Formats: sequence, structure tokens, C-alpha cells
Amino acid sequence: MDLLNGMQVFARVVDSGSFAAAAEVLEVSGAHVSRLISDLEKHLQTRLLHRTTRRLSLTESGERFLLRCRDILEDVREATVEASGAHLNPRGRLRVHCMSGLGVLITPLIARYSEHYPHVSMELTLSQHNPDPLEEGHDVVISIAHSLPDSALVSQTVGQLFSVPCAAPRYLEKHGVPEHPGQLMQHRRLHLQDFQEDAWLFKGPEGEISVSPEQTFRTNVADAMVKATQEGMGISLLPFFSANLALREGSLVRLLPGYRLRERTIFAVYPSRRFLDAKVRTWVEFLQAQLPSLLAEHVRVIENPEYWARC
Repeated sequence: MDLLNGMQVFARVVDSGSFAAAAEVLEVSGAHVSRLISDLEKHLQTRLLHRTTRRLSLTESGERFLLRCRDILEDVREATVEASGAHLNPRGRLRVHCMSGLGVLITPLIARYSEHYPHVSMELTLSQHNPDPLEEGHDVVISIAHSLPDSALVSQTVGQLFSVPCAAPRYLEKHGVPEHPGQLMQHRRLHLQDFQEDAWLFKGPEGEISVSPEQTFRTNVADAMVKATQEGMGISLLPFFSANLALREGSLVRLLPGYRLRERTIFAVYPSRRFLDAKVRTWVEFLQAQLPSLLAEHVRVIENPEYWARC
């Protein structure tokens, strides 16, 4: 039987004082109410009400059950109100996933978001893959790609990023400074997995140029690649936000400033637009409003000639 419905009808009968009065409020027949109470008693294997032709009264079991019914029905009411208002008021736990290299950008934005929405508890997971939100239980996955495959998931663009070719000054002193993407074929290539394709595609005055220097080192973590490049192991393509600090310090030099690598899009991916939870909606809107300006701050550093003309 529908136990919750039976509890609701039972409480209504007690409050109304009779089956007929309860039936009128519930807009059903008195026979239907009587049958529901009988089914409830059968389910519980105990009598809840003493019935006479003139009045109803609770049994001892009925009194105890009524108290628990009222508590449970109130909890259900509160849960219903909370769930139905989830699309209006951001609150609860928001589970966000992004690739490890983006953590340096996303963490400050989480701090700003929390100031605006203090009732939302953020849970950030960093890894080197783009998971399926439905399979791994994430509310929002922040993904980096040129494009996303067709799926039932919803995606919103929240920013653009590109990589920059970098090397340590001591590497360049020993091996020379490439002036054209084609000259990279004579250099040691450090490859950052997941952030770039196997071929390096540059756009410049003569159009697109694709080069695939021989790889001497691979890693899937941007911080490790920054360190390897600083150690003079070769030339790497670094996401501009990862290269920012090293360029400021002078431990890395930007190469080929007249060429730009193909941009990749940052997407916010989530399961559905239907009944969208307010915390998901406000977080995605916050990313769209805040992330581009944060990325622009890093780009201004990368595009500053001071950081690529040292050598």
C-alpha cells in the first residue's frame, strides 16, 4: 500500500473527527477513506481507531502512531518545500570537477562565489580527465576542449585559453632561440598531455603551421611541466595561466610571440536544464561573468613584450 498516503489520511481523520468529514476535505468518498484506514491497520497489524456509530477514538497504538505520523509528515512537507525551492535559492553542497591545471583559476573564483552564496558548500575535485557528471556524481564538470561530442548533457562556454611556447634562458643560450615554428623541429620537445594535441598548430602571418618535434619528455600535470621546462629540459607549450608566474620571475622566456596557438574552449558541463538547481545555475553564471576577466589578466602578462624579449 501507499504508506505515506495512508498516514496522511489517518491524520486527517483524527483531525476531522470522522471519516465523512475527512472524506469531504480530501474530496473522496467516505467508503474510500474507511478502506484506506482498514488497509493501514492491516499493514501495521494493529488497530488504530475505535469505531462506533457516534464517534471515533484513538487506541493506544493509534496515539503513538499519530505522533510519529505528524513528525514524518512535517519532515516530508519541509523536504518538499526545500526541493521545490532548490531552483530559486542556492543552498546545499555543490560538487565541481575540473582538470588539475585549472585549479589555480577555479579556486579563487570559488572563494568569490562563496562570499555571494554563503549557504552553498563547495566540493572541488581535481584530476586529469573529464568525467561524465552522471556517472561520477558531479554537479558541474569544467572541461577543456575544442568542441564537445553530442550528448544529453548541457554545456555552456565559460572562457577561452591557449598555450604559449616557453623555454628556460639557459636552454636557449645552449640551443638557440627559434624564430619560426618550423625551427622547433631541431629542438627538444616537452609534451603536456591533455592540454594539447600531438601536433603543435600555430597561426601566424603565413597562415597555419603544424609541427611535430620529437618528444623527449611527457607529463599530464602542468606544474610538473613548468618545472621540467625551468630545468632546461627543452621547449614546452604551457597554458598561459600556468606560465604566468615563471615568465614574471624570468625563469622562463616566451618564444615565437608573433604566432598564436589554436585556442581551446572552457566548458561548464552539467546534466540537465530541466528543474535546474539554483546552485548550479548561479555557479555557471558566475563562471561566465568572472572567468573571462581572470583569464584576461593572465593574457596581459603573456602578451607583455617585457616577458618575451629578455633573451
